[in-house]
Amino acid sequence: MVLFLQQMINGLSVGSIYALIALGYTMVYGIIKLINFAHGELMMTGAYFAFLIVVTSGLPFLIVVPLSMLLAAVFSVVIERIAYKPIRKAPRISALITAIGVSLFLQNLAQVIFKADPKIMPELIDKRPIDIGPLQISTVTLTTLALAIVFMVILEIFIKKSKPGKAMRAVSEDKDAAILMGINVNRTISLTFAIGSALGALAGVLYAITYTQVFPTMGVMPGLKAFVAAVLGGIGFIPGAVLGGFTIGMVETFSRAYISSQWSDAIVFGLLIVVLLFKPTGILGRNEKEKV
Repeated sequence: MVLFLQQMINGLSVGSIYALIALGYTMVYGIIKLINFAHGELMMTGAYFAFLIVVTSGLPFLIVVPLSMLLAAVFSVVIERIAYKPIRKAPRISALITAIGVSLFLQNLAQVIFKADPKIMPELIDKRPIDIGPLQISTVTLTTLALAIVFMVILEIFIKKSKPGKAMRAVSEDKDAAILMGINVNRTISLTFAIGSALGALAGVLYAITYTQVFPTMGVMPGLKAFVAAVLGGIGFIPGAVLGGFTIGMVETFSRAYISSQWSDAIVFGLLIVVLLFKPTGILGRNEKEKV
């Protein structure tokens, strides 16, 4: 039972990182129907921003995190304006290929600037274990889980209550109608990219602190698993991204603990195939009828 509870806590910690990345996928898809496969690289970019800030200035964790999120948000808006905006009215396959190209470009750019060898992330959080009965929980795990939940709640309130959040929902429902209502669609799309990338950067910083390394391809596998999480929960739905992220985190952790660490990734992606076969819209997704 102790091992089960310990793995559950680990699964929640990993799942919170996947959920943060999945939120970026689902927000962008909900607005412009683009699967931004470069989102994992934006997570990597956020981790590198944090690494550079710490190494050059030695600032504490509570300042490093918002600075990294802000820089990643600005960087993603620049990418959106240069790479995605010109092809907004192009077929979806063009946008998809562009996203893959941006992903590869960012990976190789990071390798040119930082080289391929991993950089050691300085210890921003004291990693001492906290004993709760028979369980041992590290401060990194608690911090990761707490920050993820706080930002998810803030995002939900922002989307539901704020004027920009309502504009996002309007653009998601009907872009043309939103324009007629006076909503600046371009600004709304840029804001969506910025928020999604900021959350991805937060995930990147927490991931780098947890695994103590930053390297150019660090966002590939978490990005793919976050995409699986977004599809699993229902891509385009924020609660679905959160549910999918925690589900994937739990499945991966328990697979490693009770089955095999070599099979854990295969089980995660196999779960995606099962969901697509039986409920293609995801757990919380709804079926939409289209006229032919």
